Amino acid sequence: MKFLITKDLAHSQLLAYLMGGVLVAILLYLGLDIVLHSYVIGSDMTAVHNTLFGNEETFEEPILIDSLLLQVHIDLFTTVFVLVILSAIYIRLHDRTKTMKWILHALFILGLSAPLSLLGAYFFSEAFAVVWAGAFLLWHLFALLVCFSIFPRLKFR
Repeated sequence: MKFLITKDLAHSQLLAYLMGGVLVAILLYLGLDIVLHSYVIGSDMTAVHNTLFGNEETFEEPILIDSLLLQVHIDLFTTVFVLVILSAIYIRLHDRTKTMKWILHALFILGLSAPLSLLGAYFFSEAFAVVWAGAFLLWHLFALLVCFSIFPRLKFR
């Protein structure tokens, strides 16, 4: 269990491979999550608006509240799961700096605000749809950058 105490991955190559596998799974999740949301909610603001509020001209119904709550529930769970794993690996392999803290704080805030702003758009204002789109894309971008910053530090042999 010494590999859990020290940050040195040179003595535990298996742990480096396990972390690499987890990062590949997270990268796959991030890519497929974007595809899923572009299919379910929409890939542009017009499609997002039509999904959330419907369109009388084209006879589109708005999304049902149970479907939206289910999507937000799944998003919150998977986002927290990915954020905890990603931040644990990132903290383990990077030095504790102020930049690291800002990156992780921004990652958590953006990741958790994306599903919640989707609910805000449905219940309060259409402006939250723009906030959702920005937070969703930025949290995925930050997560990708964190993943790619971890890979060089794994020291595969």
